[in-house]
Amino acid sequence: MKKAPFVLLIILTFVAEVLACFLMVTGIQDIKTDPVKVNECIYSVKENFGDASKYNKQLDYVVIDNEGKILFKTRDGLSESVNEAIKTRGLILDLEIGGEVAGKVIFDYDLGTQIDGFKKNTIVTFIVIGVLQMVIIIAWYVYIKRTMITPFEKLSGFAARVAEGNLDMPLTMDKGHVFGAFTESFDLMRSELKKARIAEKKASDEKKEMVAKLSHDIKTPVASIKSTSEVGMAITKEERTKEMFGVINAKTDQIKSLIDNLFTSSVQDITEIEVNSGAMPSDAIVSLIKNADYLNRAGTFEIPECTVYFDKLRLQQVFDNIFMNSYKYADTAMSVKADISGDYLVVRVADEGPGVKDEEIPLLKEKYRRGSNTSDKDGAGLGLYLADYFMEKMNGQLGLKNLDKGFEVSVYLRIA
Repeated sequence: MKKAPFVLLIILTFVAEVLACFLMVTGIQDIKTDPVKVNECIYSVKENFGDASKYNKQLDYVVIDNEGKILFKTRDGLSESVNEAIKTRGLILDLEIGGEVAGKVIFDYDLGTQIDGFKKNTIVTFIVIGVLQMVIIIAWYVYIKRTMITPFEKLSGFAARVAEGNLDMPLTMDKGHVFGAFTESFDLMRSELKKARIAEKKASDEKKEMVAKLSHDIKTPVASIKSTSEVGMAITKEERTKEMFGVINAKTDQIKSLIDNLFTSSVQDITEIEVNSGAMPSDAIVSLIKNADYLNRAGTFEIPECTVYFDKLRLQQVFDNIFMNSYKYADTAMSVKADISGDYLVVRVADEGPGVKDEEIPLLKEKYRRGSNTSDKDGAGLGLYLADYFMEKMNGQLGLKNLDKGFEVSVYLRIA
């Protein structure tokens, strides 16, 4: 059954109601006494004027003379004067006897009884039409529920399952409703998404396997560099050369740790890199900064004595990223200042470069986001993202701001 017949039936029932109302109104206005019976009654009065026993009594009427005196009436309760007949819309006819008007005959319509009949018939008609409408509407609702609501609920539940990642349960195809064509398309979508997920997982596994292999292969040359630096540091006599070999040695240790992290991150998300904070003396930060500032652009600086929470390896990565960004994007002299602010030891690293646009500063901590003025430099947009992640894991903070001349990165380390 289609929707159009339901709509047509409902329209027809409403038209029937309107017609019933119209007929009731026009019927009341057009109430008329049977003219044949009226003529028969008038004729009997004329022929038997004065002998009421012979008057025709098929209709209710009253006979009055010219002065309004009642000469005859079929029963009580009728209009007994011209004025009353006018009020009740009765039929008033002249009674002519011998060519002269001897009085009037008033036919009472009894509108009350007739209107009651109309009301009763109208109520019955509306009840019948109303019941018919209810049946049609209920049938239409059942049809809509079967062909639209229930299938739509199934589609909605299917979409929710797909959104949750359940791509194994197919959608039953049913072309017997308005969404029939969609069910096939939705199930094809599910099937294609499942294929895409399998392909994505395969590609991801292959990528992780490649990263793991490269991580393993890189360890060999790094180990060679470390061994060479240790030999060089052992045989050299110059302190400056020993210091440089020491930097190389420290950097190879750091690279080895990063390679281990790279291997780990090949099988898990980058935000799952392990951070182990512990209480350490603040003077340990000095060596981390000097290792990061291998070009010695920051000069001398002092760190207030206190005990702070940090992971030595991760904090080294934080300072490495800060100094590497400054070397790459600013390439100017740098400064390091430290002070205690509330519950934090704050280490501020500043350069004299152009900085970034103020509206871009909140975005720099997001993954793969870089300043718009760095497009001519190589970079992945991960340095500050990782630094911010590591600081949060160490219960610290990473602050970024433009200076009047330059850009400043503040490392907030929680005091123990």
